[in-house]
This record gives sequence, structure tokens and C-alpha cells, in this order.
Amino acid sequence: MTDLKYANRFGYTDVEPYEIVRVISDLTVEVRAMRAERDESVKLNHIPGGFFAHCSNQQDQKWFITSDESAPVERIRYSRAKRQWQDAYGSRFKLAEAPRKFYDYNF
Repeated sequence: MTDLKYANRFGYTDVEPYEIVRVISDLTVEVRAMRAERDESVKLNHIPGGFFAHCSNQQDQKWFITSDESAPVERIRYSRAKRQWQDAYGSRFKLAEAPRKFYDYNF
């Protein structure tokens, strides 16, 4: 099995950080969502356009990510057929060395 400690959930263009709390097998791990607070010192540039505005520098966003022991533990499994980690509802995950949060302001 892997020695990676995180599993980031991909939903269209957004990314949510999860931490791996237990390895069940090579194909099953338990994960828990992490807290993510946006670093307000990074000023995002919103210009008129789209539904509300267009964020021209959204790739600069930074997040403070911490464990959240109150979050429920969930299982994800590796699907050999789809060649991806996923939960019971089909949400895609990628195992990683670091947690990642990304919010797509332009979606």
C-alpha cells in the first residue's frame, strides 16, 4: 500500500482536502474531510464578467488546512475498472503527499 497521508476529492474543478486515517487494504482506505480557511492576505482580483465576476488570479489562492477530528470518517476504494479512487457515490479522489484545496471562482 501507499505511504501517502492525504486524499484530495475532485468535484468538477473544485478540490477538497481529506486525510487518510486508516488503511484497510490495498484497495480500501478510510478518510476524513479537513478544515480549509482561505488566506485572506492573498487578494483575489474579481473583474466584471460571467454570472457575477471573473477572478483573474484564482490560481494564487492559498488555504490554511488543518485536521478536523469532528468530521465523519468515510471509506474510499480503488476501482480497477475506472482506474481511480472513489467513494460510494462516485466522487473521485487522488492520493497525495499534501492536502489541497481549490475553489473555482469562475465556474
